[in-house]
Amino acid sequence: MRVQDTLTRELVELPPAPEPIGMYVCGPTVYQRAHIGNARPFVVSMWLARWLRDRGHEVKLVHNITDVNDRIYDAAPGASAELARRATDWYLEDTAGFGLGMPDAQPLATETIDEIVRLIDELVATGHAYETDGDVYFRVAAFPSYGELSGQRPDQVEEQEPNPRKRDPRDFALWKATKEGEDTWWDSPWGRGRPGWHIECSAMAAKELGAEFWIHLGGLDLVFPHHENERAQSRAVGHPFARVWMHNGMLRFTGEKMSKSVGNVTTIREVLDTWGAETTLLFMLTAHWRKPIDFSEGTMSAAGAQAETLRNALRGETRSSGDWDHLVAALEDDFNTPQALAVMHDWARTGALDELGRALTLFGLASLADIADVPAGVVALAEARQRARMAGDYAEADRLRAELRAAGWELRDGEDGYQLVPVE
Repeated sequence: MRVQDTLTRELVELPPAPEPIGMYVCGPTVYQRAHIGNARPFVVSMWLARWLRDRGHEVKLVHNITDVNDRIYDAAPGASAELARRATDWYLEDTAGFGLGMPDAQPLATETIDEIVRLIDELVATGHAYETDGDVYFRVAAFPSYGELSGQRPDQVEEQEPNPRKRDPRDFALWKATKEGEDTWWDSPWGRGRPGWHIECSAMAAKELGAEFWIHLGGLDLVFPHHENERAQSRAVGHPFARVWMHNGMLRFTGEKMSKSVGNVTTIREVLDTWGAETTLLFMLTAHWRKPIDFSEGTMSAAGAQAETLRNALRGETRSSGDWDHLVAALEDDFNTPQALAVMHDWARTGALDELGRALTLFGLASLADIADVPAGVVALAEARQRARMAGDYAEADRLRAELRAAGWELRDGEDGYQLVPVE
């Protein structure tokens, strides 16, 4: 399998099965309900892990949660820890709604403080970092290949965190001394404080996957400064770190990047409640992971129509043989999900329903296959029950489940969605 590597700007060959593959994906900073753009790296990484396992690899997928960050302090002065815990629960609930299961590990920055402090201490000891008035900064000048990931020359890098006490404007914070009004801090060799954003991921990745692992994923907006800084501080202590860097394109709201600052944010919960997991996953399949994807009522309606087309095909009686190698060719070539979706539609047209069902299950769409022989009215009840459940209206969800049972169908929730089983 080949995937595009941001560092080399080339397609890189992954190892053949059964070599284990470690994957690290940068998760959200938790200070409010996550927007649908945050879901793209989650979904892409879960799909890729499923595919690699299907091909015979042992995979460990690590998806961190940043629960120590300036944004959390700014959003909840004096109550940052409580907000981070609440927002973490929201994120876990919302991503579970896709029915893809969960990553193998989801470390928190607050649970990795000891490892973070040790890593910073090592950087100071090797001359790659320095302390000033309780803050600790990474010395960009001490890492000659700084800028390679983002394609910048070191002398082109602009100041990231203004501070007149830094030795070089390009240097970035590893540890931040506690400031007035900040309620969460830890002791360290440099005094009370908290870690900087970038060092958190370096420490969590090393703790969960070791000094070297295969794939680092995240949004394209993280290439600089976050991933550039991760790479520098990890390699500065001798960690080879990620062999391949995969950056997904941004989700855009009617052509513009989704952003809280311009007020065009739609949350994961709102999207799942409105459109359901099946339509949302079909929508994400329509764009190559490296390319931007436009979110609008029109694109979501089109995805919903595709879901219905596939569901109707699975209700058909015509069955033929499909060539699974066509799907393999699409996904082994830079994980081309639009091409894979085209293959699935071809199978739907020709009646290759066994292959179609297997492919849908791979992408978390098993429910389309499971309800292929279920009356349309029963399907509508099941979908309404899913929406009620995702919205937290459990009384309505229970009522609809009872109505389904009265109609002769039992609804069983599962990791890949739900199943409708005739009542005996």
